[in-house]
Amino acid sequence: MEWITRERPKIDRLACPWLIRRFIDPGAVITYVPEDRVIEEAEARGATAFDIPGVEYTHYEDRCTFDYFIQKHQLTDPALLAMAPIIRGADTDDHSLAAQASGLWAVSAGLAHNIRDDQELLAQGMVIYDALYSWARHLQSDRHTQSPTEQLLLAVLHTYMDPKNRRKPPDWVLELKSMIQDQIDANLALSLTELAESVDVNPAYVSRTFARYFDDLSFGEYIRKLRIGKAVQLLESTDYTLTEIAYLTGFSDQSHFTRIFKKQMGQIPSAYRKSDKGKIRTKG
Repeated sequence: MEWITRERPKIDRLACPWLIRRFIDPGAVITYVPEDRVIEEAEARGATAFDIPGVEYTHYEDRCTFDYFIQKHQLTDPALLAMAPIIRGADTDDHSLAAQASGLWAVSAGLAHNIRDDQELLAQGMVIYDALYSWARHLQSDRHTQSPTEQLLLAVLHTYMDPKNRRKPPDWVLELKSMIQDQIDANLALSLTELAESVDVNPAYVSRTFARYFDDLSFGEYIRKLRIGKAVQLLESTDYTLTEIAYLTGFSDQSHFTRIFKKQMGQIPSAYRKSDKGKIRTKG
C-alpha cells in the first residue's frame, strides 16, 4: 500500500512511516510530495495521505499523527506507548512531555539539515526509530551515570539546585534572557547550545538549571511563551494574517501556531483577534 505526505520530513513524517512499516504495513511505499499536491497525488495514486490538515491520519487537539496511528490501529506495545509522548513532544515543541523530546527534535532537525533527499532521510530515520524503540523496550532503566562517584556528584548538584538554596541569579542568566529576547524579536532560530556557548557556560549545565531562572519553564516552554507574547502583540496591533503571524513568531505553520496559542491563551488566535483585547489594534 502507498502512503503519501508532504516533503521535508522531520518528526511525525519519519516516525509514522517507521510505525507503518514496522507494525502496520511492512511493504508500505512512502511518498513525499509538495504540500499543495498531497491530496491530488493521493487520489491519483490511490494512496493514503497522512500528517496534513483535512485527512483522517493527522493531528487531533494536542495529539500528533503518530498518536492517531497508534489509536486507529489499536497498537498496545508498551514500548510504542513510551515512545508516543517523546515523539509528540518533539513534533509539537512541547518538550515538557518527555525528557527525550528535545533530543529527538535536535537530532531530527540536524538530520533534515544535512540530508536533502527525502527517501535518504527516511532511511536514516528508520535507523533512529529502531534505536528509540530498542531503548523504550529494553533500556529505559539504564543510566549513563552509574558509578558511586558520579551518583554522589549528582546528589550534590541536586542539593545545590533545590529551590530552598536559590541565590541571586548569576550574570549569565540576565545576558541569556537578553539574547533570547533579541532572537525572538528578530525571528531567528534558537539553539540552547549556541546560546549557552555565547555566554561561555556549559550547555549541559544551562539545560539542567534553565527552569530555575526562567519562570520554572523548560527552554522550549519559555521560548513558546515569548513567541505567543509576540503573537498577541501582532494580533492586537497589526492586520497580518494568521499565517504571516505564525511565520513572524517562528512557528512551523499556522496549525502549529494555533495549537500552541490555544493551549496558552485558552482560545484560538482568530477568536482572540475578535475579542475585546484583540480589537485594540491599529491600522498600517
